[in-house]
Amino acid sequence: MTDAPDDTPARCPAEAAEAAGTAEAAAVDEAAGAPCAAAARLCPGGEGQVSHAIARVARAHRITAGNLLRRLGLHAGQELLMMRLWEAGPQRQSELIKLLGLDPSTVTRMVQRLEQAGLVTREPCAADRRAVVVATTGAGEALRQEVGRVWQELEERTLAGLGEEDRSELARLLAHLEDNLTGC
Repeated sequence: MTDAPDDTPARCPAEAAEAAGTAEAAAVDEAAGAPCAAAARLCPGGEGQVSHAIARVARAHRITAGNLLRRLGLHAGQELLMMRLWEAGPQRQSELIKLLGLDPSTVTRMVQRLEQAGLVTREPCAADRRAVVVATTGAGEALRQEVGRVWQELEERTLAGLGEEDRSELARLLAHLEDNLTGC
């Protein structure tokens, strides 16, 4: 039996468990449907600690959001498209692609699924027949308050245990990080 060479990149226990598909990687908080804190913190040291923490939090947040939205028949991300339509009214699909910052094929599939679910319609644009305008249906409008409640529950779970001052500071710091990464 041969040991791995010294230059082989070492995986932290969580990465190794996830790669192997073991129960350790599958540890889930049943209430939130997100990876439990013990599994998420198995890689505490090394370079990129903050980036690793951001990636873990973003993943757990998306999983939790997806589990909450599933109650409404939505997948994570679809609510963002719906929110845009609720705020601004009917939009060209090309504008939704720009605003959401997603690949055109991703938005096309998302709109198709929402249309199949009866939540949006797609119609040719009157001014430019090549363009498609996406609008909410009555059923889509009816989801607005429910999505708002889901987002409020997600916010409460995410910020549990943080006081108002910490919440404000976290929002400020996250906005700063976003500006750093987007060049704004």
